[in-house]
Amino acid sequence: MSSLATPVLQVRNVSKKFRKGELYDSLRDLIPALTGRLFKLRKSGELGDRDFWALREVSFEVERGEAFGIIGSNGAGKSTILKLLSGIMKPTSGTVHVDGRLSALIEVGAGFHQDLTGRENVFLNGTILGMRREEIRRRFDEIVDFSGLEDFIDTPVKRYSSGMYARLGFSVAAHVEPDLLIVDEVLSVGDYVFQRKCTEKMASIIKSGATVVFVSHNLRAVAALCERSLLLERGQVRKIGPTRDVLKMYLDRAYATRDSDHAPKDVHIERIEVSRQDGTPAVEVTPGERVRVAIRVKARANVEKLAVVLSLTDDGQYEVFNTSTERLGAGTFSLNAGGVFNCSFDLDLHLTQGTFHVGCLLYRYDIQREYDRWSPAGTFFVNSAVDVRGAANLYPRLTRHEVETAAGREAAAR
Repeated sequence: MSSLATPVLQVRNVSKKFRKGELYDSLRDLIPALTGRLFKLRKSGELGDRDFWALREVSFEVERGEAFGIIGSNGAGKSTILKLLSGIMKPTSGTVHVDGRLSALIEVGAGFHQDLTGRENVFLNGTILGMRREEIRRRFDEIVDFSGLEDFIDTPVKRYSSGMYARLGFSVAAHVEPDLLIVDEVLSVGDYVFQRKCTEKMASIIKSGATVVFVSHNLRAVAALCERSLLLERGQVRKIGPTRDVLKMYLDRAYATRDSDHAPKDVHIERIEVSRQDGTPAVEVTPGERVRVAIRVKARANVEKLAVVLSLTDDGQYEVFNTSTERLGAGTFSLNAGGVFNCSFDLDLHLTQGTFHVGCLLYRYDIQREYDRWSPAGTFFVNSAVDVRGAANLYPRLTRHEVETAAGREAAAR
């Protein structure tokens, strides 16, 4: 981050403390508990018996014009930091400073009135999000056109489907022009085509120079939109840096723990690494890019006639690819106790955009025995500028597109 850049968001040593819920069956139990709490007031940095830290000493800055991602598993503190950034809650300690106008795309359609029409709710919701009435009027046609709800704009929103409701809510929020835009999981609203429009809209907002903080479980969207990210873990900052490095740490930590409930195996998969041709981790790739999957196997006992099976599955657990060392002509391998087997697969990823998971299996084909399985063992994201769907990318090229009129056909026939 350049020292000359002006931070639009500064978060300094922010902590947030909550109290776990308490249930009292009677007034006899409640009154002593409340009285005791009055006489045990604590400093903000101290924890009571039922207190816990949702965030602890979190610090980061976001420069003007930057797209900044915040990721982490459930319970990491992402929702808490969203509420602190948007001003819904105050930190227990530390400071949050925003230099300019802030808008939050956290819950699309929040503030819609069920009895009002889509048109009326555009003005209501826009005002709630901080837009002036003249600004809403100027951008009204653009908002409605983006939503695709021109035919229903004068219908009360209580008649809308959940998808229509979300489309209009996102369309209003996406046309606010703040200095800082806080974005939650809103890129998953509506159908596939509208989700694509949402992602493209966010990319255009970022390109226009807006500052965006994107808090999401959608790692592929974070990889596509954000140059720099933060990894939260149990309320603390685990890493801040280039998004590729932060995602790599998050995924590595997610896959680091193997199943330990079973007895030690005769042979096990010790390591799997997915890398680009230059040796860097393959986290975000493009269709057709070549990657290398390196696998290390180690034996605890004597084993024979093994093969390493490699597979790729999509987010729906559909297997899009499967091969093995034996099926590729390498034959089987055997190991003595303590022996190690290394292999690498080079793959040309002719895939459509999406999230794909690498899996590995140690297998003996002749007796159909599985020795070890690690799935998923890694994840990468394919991002593409061309809208193709399915599993395989056939790199389509549009070679003709023209309208043929009836009059034209008759003239050609004569």
